[in-house]
Amino acid sequence: MQYDVVIIGAGLVGQAVAAALVQGMGNKPVRIALVDPSYNPDAPTPTTSLQTVDIRVSALTAQTQEFLTRVGAWQRIPSASLSPYTAMHVWDAEGTGSVTFAAAELHLPCLGHIVENRQTLWALQQAISVAEGIDILPVTVRYCDNPDSEGYVPVVLETGTILRAQLVVGADGALSRARQWAGLATREWDYDHHAIVATVECEQPIQATAWQRFRPEGPLAFLPLAHHPHLASIVWSTSPAEAKDLLALDDEAFCQALTAAFEHRLGAVKAVSKRASFPLRQRHARDYFCRGIVLAGDAAHTIHPLAGQGVNLGFKDAAALSEEIVRALKRGISPGADAVLARYQRRRQADNLAMMAAMEGFKRLFAADMPMVRWLRNEGMRLFDRWSPIKQHLVMKAMGLDRL
Repeated sequence: MQYDVVIIGAGLVGQAVAAALVQGMGNKPVRIALVDPSYNPDAPTPTTSLQTVDIRVSALTAQTQEFLTRVGAWQRIPSASLSPYTAMHVWDAEGTGSVTFAAAELHLPCLGHIVENRQTLWALQQAISVAEGIDILPVTVRYCDNPDSEGYVPVVLETGTILRAQLVVGADGALSRARQWAGLATREWDYDHHAIVATVECEQPIQATAWQRFRPEGPLAFLPLAHHPHLASIVWSTSPAEAKDLLALDDEAFCQALTAAFEHRLGAVKAVSKRASFPLRQRHARDYFCRGIVLAGDAAHTIHPLAGQGVNLGFKDAAALSEEIVRALKRGISPGADAVLARYQRRRQADNLAMMAAMEGFKRLFAADMPMVRWLRNEGMRLFDRWSPIKQHLVMKAMGLDRL
């Protein structure tokens, strides 16, 4: 079983790579295997209440929207599941500084969309289900071996089947086994934060606004959902100890704690769905490739969710990697060649590192407790909020609007 590309991991990034490869090759044949034991082609359960909304959501930028449209996925997301947000309001819990970003200032209909991850994943699945040349294998990979004499990487499945790939793409998440098999080292450290995610119902409408309060313990975000004007998806980053205490609370006590932590900005939090928590860790692979294996998305880098950029960086990886693979295949070059993968690494590594450094800087800035730092931070936010050209440039860059 011989393939041009074997993709390990059928999550958002893995499927995006497959869809982009088929779209980029056009009428030229390409053989792709998408391997993931958790692959589930079923459509999401229709969302009808607070308890059925997926607690995993992403803030998708305009650049991501353009990419997903190009590969045939965006137009498959039900319009009722797209939650455009027209403003973003950020403020400091330890002062009076705040910044508001508005789509109207940029003469745009919205700044981005909040979408349930399962809806985006299903749309990508529908896009690749009608494509030719993609084999979907819902099995576990036992290991990847060194390239053989012809340059093909053997991918051994738990069934004993061996796939031979010109290139293996590791898109199997933060604890990537593909990265381990390739021996690609990482630089990583704990943020000393846990993120609590849930869906909540607020007393006041969310107003198509992404809200974020920076607390010394970590940022707290309320993100609008399309299903109801009073529903929000929350991402509450805090210390491991506080996260443990919050998860131990019953629903009523949790809603009260959340209302207080958010300063009653949207009135009382009236109800909460099931809650989940996960530790936050920054991780970055020193190299994105070696001997016919390349990393994309969380397998290559993980980042703090405070700006909601993690999945967007993953989609940018998918776009760049697929472009380099398509260029190589059309020229008769192996997509696993070092020169091909080095181009991808040059295109993506600096951008990923810059975003990671910015998020680390924000985290440290708002965690600082010295009075002078707090004063400068709040004065800086007030000045920045009044400097429209600089503010507009920053939001254009963050939302990927400067690339369109």
